Amino acid sequence: MAEPLKLMYNPEFFEHLCSVLKKNIPNFDDVRFIHSVFDTEWPDLELKQRTRKVTKALHKTLPANYELAANCVVAIAQEYLNEKYEKPIYPLIFLPDYVELYGLDHFEKSMDAIEQITQLVSAEFAVRPFILKYPEKTMNRMQRWTTHKSEHVRRLSSEGCRPRLPWAMGLPAFKKDPSPILPILDKLKKDPSEYVRRSVANNLNDIAKDHPELVLNIARQWKNVSAETNWILKHGSRTLLKQGHSNALDFHGFDSQLLAEVPKLSLDNLKIKIGTTGSFSFDVVNKEKKKANLRIEYAINYRTATGKTSRKIFKVTEKEFQPGQKLTFERKQRFTDFTTRKHYPGQHNLEIIVNGKTRKDHHFHLMAK
Repeated sequence: MAEPLKLMYNPEFFEHLCSVLKKNIPNFDDVRFIHSVFDTEWPDLELKQRTRKVTKALHKTLPANYELAANCVVAIAQEYLNEKYEKPIYPLIFLPDYVELYGLDHFEKSMDAIEQITQLVSAEFAVRPFILKYPEKTMNRMQRWTTHKSEHVRRLSSEGCRPRLPWAMGLPAFKKDPSPILPILDKLKKDPSEYVRRSVANNLNDIAKDHPELVLNIARQWKNVSAETNWILKHGSRTLLKQGHSNALDFHGFDSQLLAEVPKLSLDNLKIKIGTTGSFSFDVVNKEKKKANLRIEYAINYRTATGKTSRKIFKVTEKEFQPGQKLTFERKQRFTDFTTRKHYPGQHNLEIIVNGKTRKDHHFHLMAK
């Protein structure tokens, strides 16, 4: 099992951090800082709580004047950039967290700091309170960032305003009306960096969850601008494709009215113990008299703790089939508990999906360990 991320805040990390802080904070007291971090609460804190603990401990060592403190925080980030720090970057997220926590009443200084810090560690979480408090000013600044020389800053201009950014503060106004985001995405649609383009795609995918037709209209406007932009559109439509949205399927070349069959679906075992792996196979046939693009997926309807079902879709392939062509697919599915899914005994259902439509399904039972 992978080591918990919270353990990245280890003695080696703090030893190096203190050496950097001493260079960039006047009269830095490393003993006071370490004691502020490693108090009696520390062992029980999870990752985000540990990050905030470091942020508050740092605050105690910085100048009381925010302008001066922000200069120190930027200098710390620059020190790490200059030394080409090769350890995991994530623990340094307390630097943008400092700006988020203490800089909200200092817009210009904080935006300047975020612009610098995000080149070391992403400030996508830190910028969101500024969007909420100063929506127009912040989005204007983010529009300017779309032409920044650093791909990290350009990415922030998109990633920071995603309506449904995971684990982040919500932006309800942008879920309701994403129009302020669109000029930023339009500016970045041909960005030379894949890192930036992936953020644009993720932003579109967020928007599609609330405004599918808006994203499809954007897709029609951007189609064939470049191969890279076509990739953005495909990745940005992934939720719509999984949902079997007919217009999205048709746009991306998967005929939603396709004549296709799944004549055979076989499960190796209809009773599967939780903690083990199940295997299944199925045939897919293109019944059209012409070649066709097939998007093949399977879905499992998991039983929940309340006895209801939760559907999860897994992509198998996207492939061109010749007229009448039949292919057989084999898959294995783990039923091991992990962080985002717990399995419960009872009846489950397996579906085979072709171009957004369920073509065959089969029940099976999960058994307690």
